[in-house]
Amino acid sequence: MVRASRVLLGRIASAHGIRGDVVVKTYTGDPEDIGRYDALTDENGGRPLKISVRRMTPKGLIAHIAGVDDRNGAEALRGAELWVERDLLGEPEEGEFYYVDLIGLPARDLSGEVFGEIVSVDNYGAGDLLEIKLAESGKSELVPFTQAYVPDVDTEAGYVSVAWPIEYEIAQPGEEDDGET
Repeated sequence: MVRASRVLLGRIASAHGIRGDVVVKTYTGDPEDIGRYDALTDENGGRPLKISVRRMTPKGLIAHIAGVDDRNGAEALRGAELWVERDLLGEPEEGEFYYVDLIGLPARDLSGEVFGEIVSVDNYGAGDLLEIKLAESGKSELVPFTQAYVPDVDTEAGYVSVAWPIEYEIAQPGEEDDGET
C-alpha cells in the first residue's frame, strides 16, 4: 500500500479580531496540539505556516500565523489547509490509523466482496462519515464511521469492511407507535 507523504492537520476557517488571529478547525486529537508542529505548510508543501496557539473558544482554536499582523492578512488565509510531513507524526498506535490512509482503499461488504472505494472521510458535525464511491454506479454514498457500520479497518492488508448494504429504519408519516398491541 502506498502511504500519503503528507497529512492534513487543520484548516483556517476565518479571521478572528483585528490583529491577524485566525480560527482553525483542527483534526488533531487535542486541538491545541497543532501548535507543536513547526513544519506546517500548504497542501503542496510550499508556503510555510508557523502557528502559535492563543486559546480554545466555542468557535474553535484561536491561533496566530507568523507574519500575519492584521485582519486583511488573516482573511486572505481563509480556507488555507495546514499540512505536515507524515514522517513527523510517527506511526499510529495499534488499532488506530490516519484518515488519509483510508483514501483509495477498497470497501468490502461483510462477505469480502469489494463494492466500492473510500474517497473521503468527512464530519459535518454529527460524527465521522466514510464517502464510498460505488463500483457499479459510480455514485457516492455516505456511511457512518462507527463500529456497527464499519467493523474492520485493515490498512496493512489494504481494505475496509462495511456492513453493506446499509439498512436504515425510517419511520413513515403516520406510523407512530401509540403503545397499543
